[in-house]
Amino acid sequence: MPIAEVYPTGDWPVGEIMEYNGKNGYRGTDLEKKTLERALGFEDLVKEARWAAESHRVTRQWVKTTLKEGDLMTDICERIENKTRSLLGPSASPFNSGIAFPTGCSINHVAAHYSPNTGDMTRLQRNDLVKFDYGTQVNGRIIDSAFTFSLNPDRYENLIKAAQAATETGIREAGIDARLGEIGAAIQETMESFEIELDGKTYQVKCVANLNGHSIDRYHIHAGKSVPIVKGRENTLMEEGEFYAIETFGTTGRGQVHEDGECSHYMKNFDARHVPLRLPKAKELLGVIDREFSTLAFCRRYLDRAGCKQYLMGLKSLCDEGIVEAYPPLCDIKGSYTAQFEHSIVLRPTCKEVISRGDDY
Repeated sequence: MPIAEVYPTGDWPVGEIMEYNGKNGYRGTDLEKKTLERALGFEDLVKEARWAAESHRVTRQWVKTTLKEGDLMTDICERIENKTRSLLGPSASPFNSGIAFPTGCSINHVAAHYSPNTGDMTRLQRNDLVKFDYGTQVNGRIIDSAFTFSLNPDRYENLIKAAQAATETGIREAGIDARLGEIGAAIQETMESFEIELDGKTYQVKCVANLNGHSIDRYHIHAGKSVPIVKGRENTLMEEGEFYAIETFGTTGRGQVHEDGECSHYMKNFDARHVPLRLPKAKELLGVIDREFSTLAFCRRYLDRAGCKQYLMGLKSLCDEGIVEAYPPLCDIKGSYTAQFEHSIVLRPTCKEVISRGDDY
């Protein structure tokens, strides 16, 4: 049943409300901030995000009950995506509500941006450590949230705990006027306080230093600010009214990821300039991208679903021209394991709301 039919009055479940502390502790009761929140129409603004968040929660809690050894990763991704489509219901345009970006199901040493292309026969194995990272959106208001899953969770217990605890630290430290570098330092301290023993060898859990959280805007998944997960000198401040994805990655490997493997994730550049295209296939493909995805991320399976044929040369041309960006899988060293947790938050004038919070994480 579409989420809109479950909540016909539009009173979507509220995320976790967290009061500001320290110098911002006054905001929860300050009349001026309450008035500002109403004047900005914040309730209406957040309602779209809550709608998308409820779809994310329902989908992830359902899909966990379906996962079994030997499942094709393609089938798992399509379960998640089809459930999102059904929960957010039909809309006048495919990018008014539905999927915000392709389902990532990155396995073991692959930390992010792996989604199977058509024909990929990768299957879920008992000792796989999978990062399920997918997005939902309503009117471009994106919920970006991720969790780590294994059919043998006891094997990776401390690595999973490290990533989850580090993400909770990032959420706790986030706030109006918080310095991004200081948030990263707190995340790193939490992550690296964990150790994990695997096959008789003990590893200190490391942060993946070149992966970050990020600010989010309408139809713009990476809106300009990065939230580091290691100590640094980034003095940029978080600001009132901003949406963020707070995500952390822990690893038993080097703590640095590199691009490796066949690309599946693509996204039209938010500020792409007009470029005259000479290749007919590129022009045709750009029309499909504008119509079906706008500036939301997509994958090759989505192009297949849209009926595109023999589009790889056109896709390469769009990437070469800087209109579309390719996002290949991001990997630590082979034989290592990576874990991720992520939530979407909003810094309201009176409080901080963890919009994607659920009973599961």
